[in-house]
Amino acid sequence: EVQLVESGGGLVQPGGSLRLSCAASGFTFGNYDMNWVRQAPGKEPEWVSRLNSGTTYYADSVNDRFTISRDNAKNTLYLQIDSLKPEDTAVYYCAILGSGYWGQGTQVTVSS
Repeated sequence: EVQLVESGGGLVQPGGSLRLSCAASGFTFGNYDMNWVRQAPGKEPEWVSRLNSGTTYYADSVNDRFTISRDNAKNTLYLQIDSLKPEDTAVYYCAILGSGYWGQGTQVTVSS
């Protein structure tokens, strides 16, 4: 059974940083492109980043502030978020988009 479990969200002040994690199990993690998607209150889900075997991709809205990475030995995907803005407030999901698997999400709230 595929499982994706996100963690690391929380309440942070504008300008702060967070590192989100996604623990994966039930599949050969290193063989799959992995994504981060976020959904702000009242909005459609927004893709933010993808990492395949060696190439990273980012949405224009987050470029230079978000860094995606993975540790295949630990079956874990990461998202480092720096210089957080209030508009980054959302539930952040890791996902295997091609297969339709999503985690339960972790809430990130940016507020003073």
